[in-house]
Amino acid sequence: MNETLIFRKSSYSGGGNNCVEVADTPGASAVRDSQNPDYGHIMFPGGEWSALLAVARTEA
Repeated sequence: MNETLIFRKSSYSGGGNNCVEVADTPGASAVRDSQNPDYGHIMFPGGEWSALLAVARTEA
């Protein structure tokens, strides 16, 4: 993937410093630690990201 990712803080972060950042791409989402952005990111295919969010919403 050669495109530049534009990360945003998770809407569930509550404005704190301990959160994840998400970048949306066509068909996938990238996730990284906001306190350690230089450590890289994890890519989730669209279906897996949707499933993760669905589980997180039911557990919240």
